[in-house]
Amino acid sequence: MTLTEQEHPFAEFIKILGKGKKGARPLTQDEAYRAMKMILADQVLPIQLGAFLMLMRIKEETSEELAGFVLAARESMQFEPQVQVDLDWSSYAGKRRHLPWFLLATFLLAENGVKVFMHGAGGHTQGRVYTEKVLQVLGVAPANSLAEAEQQLQASNFSYLSLAHICQPLYDMINLRPVMGLRSPVHTLVRLLNPFKASHSIQGIFHPSYRQVHQKAALLLGERNMAVLKGEGGETERNPDVECLVQSVRDGELLDELWPALFARRHMKAEELNPEQLLAVWRGEMEDEFAEATVIGTAAVALKLLGKAETQEQAHALAQGYWAARNRQRLSV
Repeated sequence: MTLTEQEHPFAEFIKILGKGKKGARPLTQDEAYRAMKMILADQVLPIQLGAFLMLMRIKEETSEELAGFVLAARESMQFEPQVQVDLDWSSYAGKRRHLPWFLLATFLLAENGVKVFMHGAGGHTQGRVYTEKVLQVLGVAPANSLAEAEQQLQASNFSYLSLAHICQPLYDMINLRPVMGLRSPVHTLVRLLNPFKASHSIQGIFHPSYRQVHQKAALLLGERNMAVLKGEGGETERNPDVECLVQSVRDGELLDELWPALFARRHMKAEELNPEQLLAVWRGEMEDEFAEATVIGTAAVALKLLGKAETQEQAHALAQGYWAARNRQRLSV
């Protein structure tokens, strides 16, 4: 007589998601929290992780699931920030059609007293230009730890830190994309990490349906001021050629706001993505109306979120003033 092998504790969550069209259901927030806690503690088998991530991918994560995942991830970091950050900025998509002009928007904000913490991960999707590599071209050194990020924030109001230095297991999972061929819930949850507990956060997504998921998850997480937009290429960047719907949480309320296109006609995408053009535009050595409108338009959305302006027009005028008065020698390599 042989005893039946005991079921693995993580099998509970795979069964909930995979029982078929009639039996399957989403995880509750607590179930999602417990599942991600086990994953981050390396208490699941590789085959279970693959099954879980792909079952989640097929059905797409709910706001409750996303909130549970984020809570578990934040808890695993065991980090208590010593500096007050104004704006958490996620950068995980990479750019394919245009350069990451949003970086210049964050420098504008930092120059004008806004502490911006940016986090991301690069290299998981072929053919894209990632923030960390571009920052190196601009002479901006990424931090190598949360402690170093704090030092950079205090010194210059800006810091970029790779997810690898924030939560290694999440970094490993996001880099499964070439293996799986698909994104996973990790690509969504990392955007909401907000490691420094910034008072405001802003996120870019590519698929419009995810805007409301982010918005409602932020509400469940107790975020008071956040914004999510369909950014150019999936990054946190307003494309000036098209209307931009920004869905936000402000003082605990859900709000939708439509920002108009800034041009009547769309611009052609660049033939090649040369990060040194960011230097040239910032220094005033090269004129590019699309780039400048992207920088100013993206900064305007952030300024309104931060409460620096009451209307879109005021936010845009403030961003234009920042751009005109920028320190053109800031970026020196």
